[in-house]
Amino acid sequence: MSNRAIFFDRDGTLNLDTGFLHDKSEFVWIDGAIDALKLCRKCGFLTIVVTNQSGIARGFYTEADTENLHLWMNEELDKLGAKIDGFYYCPHHPEGKLAKYRKVCACRKPAPGMIERAAKDFDIDRALSYLIGDRQSDMDAAKAAGVRGLLYQGGNLADFLRQHIDELA
Repeated sequence: MSNRAIFFDRDGTLNLDTGFLHDKSEFVWIDGAIDALKLCRKCGFLTIVVTNQSGIARGFYTEADTENLHLWMNEELDKLGAKIDGFYYCPHHPEGKLAKYRKVCACRKPAPGMIERAAKDFDIDRALSYLIGDRQSDMDAAKAAGVRGLLYQGGNLADFLRQHIDELA
């Protein structure tokens, strides 16, 4: 039997978007984000982060910085009884400063590559899954990947999930 998942954009959805976030000292959880992650787990959904990180291509920070931030996020969540099951990020940008990352790719949202890879890695039934994000590119990625997209525009994230996903009400 396949798994259900809720995919989350990171910046602007789980944490405040401070612009090219890569340092835990600048990290601030969105109101209700931790409760939203707990609620997902309680209701049997995997939680997966899918995030564009063009700051890597622009040379502002490294992949290691991104991975370290994600490790720290899960360490903090573990202390609070929550967890993110998987992190997927796109380091590319077509106008990136670093040649290694300067390209059009299948993983940068609105492309569905990160969702497709996670669905394969975690045996996720996309028809039973959602993507929560704060931009149209998130909604376009959800549609392209065959998951239901929900546009988050602020407020308590756990309340938002309860209002939009029947299984979490």
